[in-house]
Amino acid sequence: MTNKYAAYIDHTLLKADATKQQVLELCDEAKKYSFASVCINPTWVKTAAEALQDTDVKVCTVIGFPLGASTTEVKAYETKDAIANGAGEIDMVLNVGALQSGQLEQVQKDIEAVVEAAKGQALVKVILETSLLDDMQKRTACELAVLAGANYVKTSTGFSTGGATPEDVKLMRSVVGPEIGVKASGGVRNIDDVNKMIEAGATRIGASSGVAIMEGLESSADY
Repeated sequence: MTNKYAAYIDHTLLKADATKQQVLELCDEAKKYSFASVCINPTWVKTAAEALQDTDVKVCTVIGFPLGASTTEVKAYETKDAIANGAGEIDMVLNVGALQSGQLEQVQKDIEAVVEAAKGQALVKVILETSLLDDMQKRTACELAVLAGANYVKTSTGFSTGGATPEDVKLMRSVVGPEIGVKASGGVRNIDDVNKMIEAGATRIGASSGVAIMEGLESSADY
């Protein structure tokens, strides 16, 4: 049962003051629990890739983070650089301002550039920042991500005004269908939260509380 949940979790450390030692500890925890990935800032990708070589734990990093307001060219370069350093999964932040301005072609091309830069070498997840969008904008963002060839849509950076909700995950799943992943991220702190997100349609969970979630499972008589 523990492994069932562990395989959903992107074990996350994205704080600005994260140290090398903390990143290495994150990797050790990910190996211990067989998490899907560690999710760290680009500066630590090489460190994490070296720590996780010869394991099944992927290295995930963030692009255009946390605002999504970098230029498309910068996002594409960041992606190539991250992959060269060992990243196997790319979580890019959608251009929220462009979406809200109705510049849908620009938003799609922004995602396409990252997908092209990944060139089958890494999964691409598109962070919508759902707390800043209304339901129509969330639907449109999901549709654009699918059209652009992304592998996942993701709720949140965890650095804005709110995180994942089961309602948003359910909406996103209803738009992207069964073939595209949905990642719930932001505010997922315990096994109840995890179960709610999975029931709503999440196939990946971004959490800095991965160890606490697993330890809660291990100490519970109910799972």
